[in-house]
Amino acid sequence: MPRPGLLAGALVGALLSAALIAILYLASHLAGLPFIPFDVFDWTARVLPGAVITFGIDAMVTVIRALDIGPTSEVAKLAEQTMAIAGLAVTGVVAGIVLFAVMRKRDAARAISAGLVLGAIIGVPVALIVLTRGQPVAAGRVVAALWTVVAFLGFGAALGWVYRRLATVAAAEPGAAGVEPIDRRRFMIRLGGATAVITVAGATLGKLLAGGRAAGVAPAEERWSAMNPLPNAGAQVEPAEGTRPEFTPLDEHYRIDINATPPVVDGEQWRLRISGLVDRPAELTLADLRERYEPTHQLITLACISNRIAGDLTSTTRWTGVSLGRLLQDVGLRPEATHLRIRSVDGFDEVVALDVVRADPRLMLTYAWDGVPLPQQHGFPLRIYIPDRYGMKQPKWIESIEAIDQWEPGYWVRRGWDRDALMRATSVIDTIAVDMMIIQADPQSMTVPIGGIAHAGARGISRVEVRMDDGPWQPALLREPLSDTTWVIWRYDWPFQPGKHTFTVRCFERDGTPQIETPSSVRPSGATGLHSLREVF
Repeated sequence: MPRPGLLAGALVGALLSAALIAILYLASHLAGLPFIPFDVFDWTARVLPGAVITFGIDAMVTVIRALDIGPTSEVAKLAEQTMAIAGLAVTGVVAGIVLFAVMRKRDAARAISAGLVLGAIIGVPVALIVLTRGQPVAAGRVVAALWTVVAFLGFGAALGWVYRRLATVAAAEPGAAGVEPIDRRRFMIRLGGATAVITVAGATLGKLLAGGRAAGVAPAEERWSAMNPLPNAGAQVEPAEGTRPEFTPLDEHYRIDINATPPVVDGEQWRLRISGLVDRPAELTLADLRERYEPTHQLITLACISNRIAGDLTSTTRWTGVSLGRLLQDVGLRPEATHLRIRSVDGFDEVVALDVVRADPRLMLTYAWDGVPLPQQHGFPLRIYIPDRYGMKQPKWIESIEAIDQWEPGYWVRRGWDRDALMRATSVIDTIAVDMMIIQADPQSMTVPIGGIAHAGARGISRVEVRMDDGPWQPALLREPLSDTTWVIWRYDWPFQPGKHTFTVRCFERDGTPQIETPSSVRPSGATGLHSLREVF
């Protein structure tokens, strides 16, 4: 009977890689080991040219918005994770094809040895990635690297064993002593069943363990927003029905970062190291930051530089932390220090000018959102807030601050994005509330509430205007903002006219500067242009 073909190798590789992925997933939650597909994906994203990464981000956001399949940040992160897992699955399929091709003209008895060699060829480079990755590993990097090699050696050995079994099973004579009369099809069915059990069991147990860890997040009723009215609770202008929440629920705050899964940092072991051009280098615990310094609180709107016009990569919550300027007083900056290099546990880095720190006391090292510790996915235990900058300039999971004597490009600046990343003024129509028509004193006169948000970083909004079709710009009502660093809710009650109409919105900054109307893409400095919606009445 002919040796197993390449199609069989692909199928076997797919079955075994599915089981391997489930085992790796279970081990990541059971023993604090890295989930290898995510580590490899993150490493790949870091070494690829910035233009390639940007193209991938743009393509992903385009598809998500075109299909309208959910919040951009959540869907994008799920897509990244799916691609990471698919990458390992494809590697397994290719490995199966290669092994089966190599063994077709060799002694089947050597298949396991060949599989071990193949496993080492894959496993050793991946282990090196695990060793050099920036993220902390609960089990330790050496243990994680050894586990990686062992896992891929096991995969290779299993691949070789299956090949040898398939190559010899048909040669067995029915009725021979000690030989089970089984053909290849029945063997493949049994193999599929076994790998399915391993895959489902590993994935299920891993999910249960992951869910148990997530249970430590502070419940909604313990958050500041659940126990306190918003500062503008008595504002006269009410949002139009359908306008996004003025204060973003913590679970809905957008998340964009360079990791397929967020770093897990032990808050008890974590230290903030401050070094470089300082007289008194320091190592501070989270308790030091909370107890030794007066906390500062600020309601803040943050936006991603990749956010397109009217995108959902912007959110508002209450930030709590310590003034960075006050903290730096204790370490004694030397006269030659001009910038701070901030590093995160995931390998992200950014450089902040000391002039910016000195000019704005609102700049803070943040350890809580909405009155509770930062969630893991949003930067626990520490992130920075820099007013008027997009999120790309504001590291999360901070582990060190180094005072230096010159500017250096940060993570995204090295990849072609804007050096300063100042937030662009933007205005958005969230809703045209047709179902909420308001009948005036004259029954023939009706108005339709139209509403949305306007934002200009820390520069504030002085006015918002709405236009129907090519008509004149009309002033909208502005709701008192939560703070001088949050978006503004606006509302315009449009006198109803039947027909097909296009509505456009624009805003002006606090000093009267109009938002940029000329459309531009998000790269390298953030999107510009006016937002319009078309509606048929």
